[in-house]
Amino acid sequence: MITFCTLFDSFYLDKGLALYRSLENCSKDFKLYIFCFDDVSYRVLQDLKLQHVVAVHHTEIEDEELLRLKAERSKAEYCWTCTPVIIEHVLEKYGEACCTYIDADLYFFSDPQILFDEIEASGANIIITEHRFKDSVNGRRLCRRSGKYCVEFNYFDRSENASKALAWWKGKCFEWCYHLYEPDRMGDQKYLEKFPQLFRGVHELKNLGGGVAPWNLGQYRLVKVKEGVPILAEKKTGNEFPVVFYHFQNIRYISENTVNVSSGSHSRRTKDALYAPYLAQIEQSRRELKKYGVVFGVKKIYSSNRLIAFLQGGILRFKVKSLSDIYRLKRFRK
Repeated sequence: MITFCTLFDSFYLDKGLALYRSLENCSKDFKLYIFCFDDVSYRVLQDLKLQHVVAVHHTEIEDEELLRLKAERSKAEYCWTCTPVIIEHVLEKYGEACCTYIDADLYFFSDPQILFDEIEASGANIIITEHRFKDSVNGRRLCRRSGKYCVEFNYFDRSENASKALAWWKGKCFEWCYHLYEPDRMGDQKYLEKFPQLFRGVHELKNLGGGVAPWNLGQYRLVKVKEGVPILAEKKTGNEFPVVFYHFQNIRYISENTVNVSSGSHSRRTKDALYAPYLAQIEQSRRELKKYGVVFGVKKIYSSNRLIAFLQGGILRFKVKSLSDIYRLKRFRK
């Protein structure tokens, strides 16, 4: 069985449900620990009784130190702070042999078992996933800002080696975890760059299908869609691969009926293969959640810095790099 964990509150329930449904469609045997960061998300998940979900209330992990940090950081920054905490909790409290953290805004298009076959073959205790930014001036700038590795698909087993890495990462996140770009840190993310230097058994995920995202999509072209799975090819090498999961970060709602997907690609064909199924699932999730009184705003704010928060909530959602990034949601509502 594959063991995952993730975290979110009711404002991310639509994405969390979409993530779960995608796993349900693609994986034969998995367990997803969902750490619910408010009472509403916990109540809804308890009521839905999802077969492969273990819902965990946030108070199960919160001690005096975490509560102090919770008061000092934005909601998103606090969630980032807790990423290593929840992985550690699943391994220690629930006794799982291994656990893979996945972001709530991932969506699986094909069976993740292929990624775990790579992990098993590597003999690694820890898996980190590269952003795979383009080797360009802008790509190198993004790498300096956000780090080489992405906190999106991060595997740890119960070995002493992995436990040391988790404890070190948790300590660093407790010390500092903000949405600010500094030379050696940004949120919970840039700390991962130290893993290969400090710990043994660290493996960088090689399968390109694990970790397709807006920041690297421009490097690929769509070959075809086979049984609902987008098959992409590297523009540089021509190497083809099926998408295992896509990271739907940066989707911003311009209004309740219009969304800016900020895809990083100019190909509407490529975008339709990835974004149309996801947006349809998000709309289905929102319909499912209406009976619980869960509604979603259009603003997306995750910084504790007031200026950055203002830009995120009032400006960035209107920043459009490609007109084909604009989707009218009416087509996904049935």
